[in-house]
This record gives sequence, structure tokens and C-alpha cells, in this order.
Amino acid sequence: MKIGILGSGSWGTALAKLMTDRGLTISWWNRSAAAIEKMMQTGRNPQYLSGARFNVSQLKLSTQALDVIEASDIIVIAIPSAFVEDVLQALPLDCFEGKKVISAIKGIIPSQHVLLNEYLKTHFNFPIENYFTVMGPCHAEEVAAGKLSYLTFSGIYVEATTEMASLFKTTYLNTIINKDIYGVQYAAVLKNIYAVGAGIAHGLDYGDNFLSVLIANSGDEMAGMLRKAGILNAEVGYIDHSKPPIANQYTNYAASVYLGDLLVTCYSLHSRNRTFGNMIGKGYGVKAAQLEMSQVAEGYNASRSVHFLNKTICADMPIAETIYQILWKDLPAEEGFKHIESVLV
Repeated sequence: MKIGILGSGSWGTALAKLMTDRGLTISWWNRSAAAIEKMMQTGRNPQYLSGARFNVSQLKLSTQALDVIEASDIIVIAIPSAFVEDVLQALPLDCFEGKKVISAIKGIIPSQHVLLNEYLKTHFNFPIENYFTVMGPCHAEEVAAGKLSYLTFSGIYVEATTEMASLFKTTYLNTIINKDIYGVQYAAVLKNIYAVGAGIAHGLDYGDNFLSVLIANSGDEMAGMLRKAGILNAEVGYIDHSKPPIANQYTNYAASVYLGDLLVTCYSLHSRNRTFGNMIGKGYGVKAAQLEMSQVAEGYNASRSVHFLNKTICADMPIAETIYQILWKDLPAEEGFKHIESVLV
């Protein structure tokens, strides 16, 4: 199968490294002609993860997203959610016909508060049967450096999902399969919000004891929202042995793609959302923090989208709602966290 990647940021670069390490030749979209020229000269992405080295004979680079799509059977979309609509809305309505799409977006399309599969269905009539996600605790820096990581692939049909996962499996990357397309995406959106909150707490000089309680309560809040949204895997410590495991694993909320990703995003110094939140806690305004960072913190837009989505879902989400108020409604971080203190258990 021919593979294409849309997105050349940190995560897109790490996924490209995974696939080329598997010996695959890929088509790869980068909006910058200068970056493509530099990559062909040096074998490195000059803007992101520049330590990762590529064999340029395995790369078919283009500044045209449509060229990459047309040359590929499987398209990995790794564009930050804030920008993906700008790229996709310029494409012909039939461009994804007969293709498979793997979403590597850990966010929600902010203009419409929808997941990528919902956007593709509405605008391209793209069937969910051909849609897959790749999620999990997987900082791009560690994946590109070859540190052992685990990615979860989700899709409607196990056989097709297993085939997608096999394209990424290497000696340093283990793959897990589940069928929870909506749950893994919502969990990825929520964990970024809570990681911003963990960063704010650090910036406000709360200690590790408080942070552990905040993250534990965030995990419980996440599970509650997933259950309210109809996600079946939002149980902790419960396994239904009457149902066969998928890929030798019984999936529940304590699995790596849910709780594991929340933990690493809240604690790791690689986490851009934690870094963004830390700056807010130290007194930066939102715009100043965004300018200071070279990467997108998905939790910023996600907090607003979840605020609006929850008007329908009606989950009890005081932590996520307070983070939204801090980021979007100018609630002072100190005041917001005094409220969060009062709801933690």
C-alpha cells in the first residue's frame, strides 16, 4: 500500500520516521518549499525533530496536499486540529474516495467542535469504515528517538485496523488494537485540557501532592464525560470476560490510550500543553504564551470546544470548565484554582 502523510510538525515527523524505519517509501506534505529543499539536502526536517535522520530516497515530498492524497492509498493526517480545516476545505470533494484515513490528530476542529471523522463525513461523505485513529502516550520526541512506546489503533473492523497498525510496528513501537473510535478521540481531546491545568498548577507553585490529586480527579472527570457520551470502555478495574479481548487485551478506561496518555501529558516535560499551562500559571497572557511557544498546545482550543459540547452531554466537569474560564474568559488562574481546590476529592 502507498502511504501519504499530511503534516510535517513534530508528530507528523515522528510518524514518518516510524514508517521509513519500517522500510516504507512515503509521500509527505510540507507547506514550505524551503523546508523540503533543506530536507532533501540534509535528510532532516529543519523545523521539527531535527535530530531525526531520514533516507531521502524513501521520501516523496510535496507542497501540494492533493498530490500526496492522489499518490496514496492510506493518508495519515497529522495536522494540528486548529489548522486542519484550512488544508482540507481547499480539496476536491471526491479526493478521499477509495482511500483510507488514519487520524493522528489529538484535538477537535475548533470552528465546529467536531472530531475529524465527523468533519470528513459532513464535507467529503467519507465512510467511518475507512477511518482509523492512532492515539496513546506517545510524545513525538521519544518516538523519533526510538524509545519504546505503545500506540493504540482504533477502527470499526479489527482485521482492517490490524492491517493499519502493522504499518507502524517496529522494534521500538508496540501496537494495540481497539474499536473505540469516539472514546479514544474524546480522551485525547480531554487529556490535553487537563495537561494545561497541570501546567497552570505547576506555574502557580502547587506541589506534587496537589498535582497527583488534580490528575486523579481529572481522570475521574474524563471517565464521567466518556460515560455520559456513551463510550463503553469508561470503566476502571472491570473486565467483562464474557467478551473476547481484542488483540489479546481487554480494553477499559485504565488502558494506555485513555489513562496512560492522560498521565504522560500531565507529567512529562515534553508536553506542550503542560508547558503552555505553566506559562499561564506564571502570569503570561494566552497570546503571549502562544507567541513564546513554537508548537501548538491543543488544549487551548479543546477547552472551548468541550465547553460547548458539554452543553449537550451535560457531564459534571468542574476542572475542564474552570480551565476554559481561565483561558477564554480571563478568570485569574489563582482564583480558578481556588475553586478547583474546593471540588477535589
